[in-house]
Amino acid sequence: MPVKNILVVDDSPTERFFSVDLLTKAGYQVTTAESGEEGIAKAKATKPDLILMDVVMPGLNGYQATRTLTRDEETKNIPVIVCTSKGQETDKIWGLRQGAADYIVKPVNPDELLKKIAALP
Repeated sequence: MPVKNILVVDDSPTERFFSVDLLTKAGYQVTTAESGEEGIAKAKATKPDLILMDVVMPGLNGYQATRTLTRDEETKNIPVIVCTSKGQETDKIWGLRQGAADYIVKPVNPDELLKKIAALP
């Protein structure tokens, strides 16, 4: 099933604007959330085809939110791509161990992100 609806979870208004602009121009429907908690609630309510998850956020961080989503029966089949400034190899490994389908380091390369989304099963 091709990705159509994407949930962007990021506490930065600038990053949300960038992601929404890029993704809507590429033909995707985009919903946003400003925190891990809001992201989990919106994922359960809207059942997006994909979640783009920041890591560094107040409250529930992106690793915790990803782990919660990928282990919940309601949301475990929604792929999560972590999009974060945390670029160490250990950060990437930890993100993937939480259940993320992929991991991208900010600043996000628009072409790379769109290719990763298109490559999802």
